[in-house]
Amino acid sequence: MVWLNIVIIVVSIALTSAILTQNRSAGLGGAFGAAAEGFHVRRGGEKRIFQATVVFSTLFVLIAFAHLFTG
Repeated sequence: MVWLNIVIIVVSIALTSAILTQNRSAGLGGAFGAAAEGFHVRRGGEKRIFQATVVFSTLFVLIAFAHLFTG
């Protein structure tokens, strides 16, 4: 059970860093009705960071459910 705690801590740190390194050009203004840029295609490193964020978030949810049901 201790190893599951360690794994979820490592995945949560990786998920947090992946989220924080994403580039948000719209900023907070997009949430309050500022003009949007339109369609944006992710390329290169930005695409890899986005894919890593999806993988880390999926792992986090799966590990959280595993922790819930094994405890």
